[in-house]
Amino acid sequence: MIWHAAWICPADTMGDICPEFFRSFSEKKAIKKAVLRITALGVYEAVLNQKRVGDFILAPGWTSYKKRLQYQEYDITSFLSEQNELVVTVGKGWYRSPMPGWGASPEWKTIQQAPAGLLAEIEFLYEDGTSSFLGTDLTWGCRESAVRFSEIYDGETYDASLPIASSATESSTPAFSATPFSAASSSTHTFASAFSSSNMDKNRSDTLPVMEFDGPSDSLIPQEGEKVTEQETLFPCRIFETPAGETVIDFGQEISGYVELHLTAHNGEEVLLSHGEVLDADGNFYNGNYRGAKAKLHYICKEGFQTYKPKFTFFGFRYVRIDSFPGGPSAVTRDNFTAIVIHSALSRTGNIRCSNPLLNKLFDNIVWGQKGNFIDVPTDCPQRDERLGWTGDAEVFVRSAALNFDVERFFSKWLSDLRADQGTDGRVGHVIPDLLGDGASAAWGDAACICPWEIYLAYGNKEILSASLPSMEKWITYISTHTNDKNLWTGGTHFGDWLGLDAPSGSYKGSTRDDLIATAFYAYSTSLVVKARKVLNMDASYYETLYSDIIHAFRSHFTEYRTQTECVLAAYFNLASDCKAVADQLATMIVSCGNSLQTGFVGTPYLLYVLSRYGHLKLAYSLLLREQYPSWLYSVTKGATTVWEHWDGIKEDGSFWSMDMNSFNHYAYGSVIAWVYNEAAGIQTSEDGPGYETVRIQPKPDTRLDWLSASLMTRHGRMESGWTRQGDQWRYEITTPVDAVIVIADETIQVKKGSYVFFSPLEEC
Repeated sequence: MIWHAAWICPADTMGDICPEFFRSFSEKKAIKKAVLRITALGVYEAVLNQKRVGDFILAPGWTSYKKRLQYQEYDITSFLSEQNELVVTVGKGWYRSPMPGWGASPEWKTIQQAPAGLLAEIEFLYEDGTSSFLGTDLTWGCRESAVRFSEIYDGETYDASLPIASSATESSTPAFSATPFSAASSSTHTFASAFSSSNMDKNRSDTLPVMEFDGPSDSLIPQEGEKVTEQETLFPCRIFETPAGETVIDFGQEISGYVELHLTAHNGEEVLLSHGEVLDADGNFYNGNYRGAKAKLHYICKEGFQTYKPKFTFFGFRYVRIDSFPGGPSAVTRDNFTAIVIHSALSRTGNIRCSNPLLNKLFDNIVWGQKGNFIDVPTDCPQRDERLGWTGDAEVFVRSAALNFDVERFFSKWLSDLRADQGTDGRVGHVIPDLLGDGASAAWGDAACICPWEIYLAYGNKEILSASLPSMEKWITYISTHTNDKNLWTGGTHFGDWLGLDAPSGSYKGSTRDDLIATAFYAYSTSLVVKARKVLNMDASYYETLYSDIIHAFRSHFTEYRTQTECVLAAYFNLASDCKAVADQLATMIVSCGNSLQTGFVGTPYLLYVLSRYGHLKLAYSLLLREQYPSWLYSVTKGATTVWEHWDGIKEDGSFWSMDMNSFNHYAYGSVIAWVYNEAAGIQTSEDGPGYETVRIQPKPDTRLDWLSASLMTRHGRMESGWTRQGDQWRYEITTPVDAVIVIADETIQVKKGSYVFFSPLEEC
């Protein structure tokens, strides 16, 4: 689209202070409709006539900014009056905060030096059929906002004690008149020349000049993803004093979001809060695992009653330590604080419940982990100096994500950024948006193939495959040209079976061979390209031949499987010549470890599938129901409210696994919930009828549970599958919105859409 506006920024740097751009205008003609289009280099909050425009938190969102910058449109007709003032505050956000905490690519560090830019226009459509535009240009004013500091990792400082800024309608900024837009080219600058080196020493209320500069234009795109919004409010479940003498608020649930303050105070008094996920073994506040992220909220009070919540940052937390508060810690009450949950506005589609309270808590923890990490991009964790869109985490969880929530639009947007950031040689970065700019790892880069395919299976939309197929093929080309051996992927640097419990001493990587993992995913991604091409009615013969060659090379090169994860990959990806024998070997390995798993990020998502599909259903349930370390339920027994990064993030004695990499909100191991939907409840879509157009329902109960029930809202309607133990029988209740194949105790039944009840003998798995 053609913008009737210019990029503007403060004419001089404000340092860490967030600038506040403003424009007054009035209009005598009868307005039929008014639309605000807006974006920023940073994140923005727009206020028209003292009313917030829209509910998008951290707009315009996080994309691969140099190639894709979203803008939003808002209908502001109802906001208008005779005299109007539009105020837009711009924070650093993901665009300009120092990210990640341990360093980023030189290119990304350069982009962080961009000015706090704003691009906005109001289009007025009049009753007489004419129109006009009011866009950002040199007639806008600028001033310091009360947001004195705000960054993604470190938090926010807000000074409510500052004098209220004078109204733009009373400033020297000219009122709007309906004149054609014309960019002042003589005052246009580049990023590099946008700031002078001097700093200002002016009052917040002073009107300061803006300047136009050469901001992004070709990369502007309409809103693609789901907006981030405030979703839920939590109240403190307790306020207590720790053994160290500190006052701490416990909200009872780890969330991503922020605290809203409600208090009465005197001008200049301060509130200082620190955020944490867990308490240490002694019951003291702990956030050493946040690494370099300060995660602090600093509020300077005005006189009287007031409320405040951050504008341009968020935290991952359950606990809040009161470092400073008017009247001291003894003055703190529950009424002073509420916690606000934010995440992308996703619709809940799936739900699972069963007779085991610990499993139900695990299901809840997985959902909370997804909510906390789906803030515009699928991040690994929401609290420490990272919060990046790790491709490995996304690909192992994408199926589970699409069962819990409707994530079609969410992943479509993220995959657009993956394609934008993909290297010309086909390299896919470790994180998307690609802040790191280094290397490519098997299982991580394979997100380019796995995520589009899983989204296609979940929603049946061929467009995701059509858009992603060139990227999928480029990834296969990258592998084929970055290996030491034809038809294998050998060499390179990989994450391996990350955090596998069979890791050598001092290593984060499990003992599974990198070359086996890499070749296994090479084969799997190639098979997905074959399937995608066939869905799109394209010739797949080249990739079919390549896939066959990879399988042959894999079987010739890897003649034995040494770890649980090696067995899992060989069987799940159908690479072994005898997958049943490999699954049996896996089962033997698990039993020899005391019925415990040893897998990490790569092997765990597929582990239970291999067991249940090759005759070891009882063992699969034993792993799912295990409460001792290592297990999914171990963290639940330790009080977890989300899924942990490590199986033993908190050890039996209360000590921590580590300080440098120990997130307590990491959804990767939560991928097990997909197995519960697919195998325990038996709800499966088909490649022949994706998006649950055709369905196979094959529930697999276990006598250690009295009942289990799962539901899923699909594009075709609500699906339900549940089983209950009744005496010496299983009772199955199944509802399908489409014709389906139902398998009960090895008996296959073809049914029309509707609700059904079946019975089978109660047998041990």
